[in-house]
Amino acid sequence: MDQEIQQLVDKTVRCIPNYPKPGINFRDICPLLKNIEVLNKVIDYLAGKINFEFDYIAGIESRGFIFGILLSQKLNKGFIPIRKKNKLPGEKITLEYKLEYGSDIIEIQADAFKAGSRILICDDLLATGGTAVAANELIEKAQGISVGYIFVIELKDLKGRERFDPKVPVIVALSD
Repeated sequence: MDQEIQQLVDKTVRCIPNYPKPGINFRDICPLLKNIEVLNKVIDYLAGKINFEFDYIAGIESRGFIFGILLSQKLNKGFIPIRKKNKLPGEKITLEYKLEYGSDIIEIQADAFKAGSRILICDDLLATGGTAVAANELIEKAQGISVGYIFVIELKDLKGRERFDPKVPVIVALSD
């Protein structure tokens, strides 16, 4: 099944060269999203790979919301959005982090979960790992415990996985 799902995702996701800037090969998940049969297989596959306990799935804005919410529904778990600055109402917990090309800010609502809650971090793509590491730091800042990461696609050449604690599970449908 692993090879089958990898081939399915590889065939369905488009690679757009030189977007959004020269030298970047953008992975377009839109064809996967519009193909309900493939989308269901990806969600079933990812859900089936989770073999540990957790309380919530935290999706990273914006494409992590899509897969995170579908997995939350499939696994009967709550969903927590991790958003860019000034997108959430109420009291927030904020984290500024460095990127290869500058910095960014992410936030969650201060009451998103109780201290000690176990959180699975979800995004569509693992590249350099900067945003996922920041999401982990944000969850820890809010007194949660990150118990794993889940992605549809991993760009292995960018070595993002190396930034994570090797004891924390990383689940992907396609390693490119």
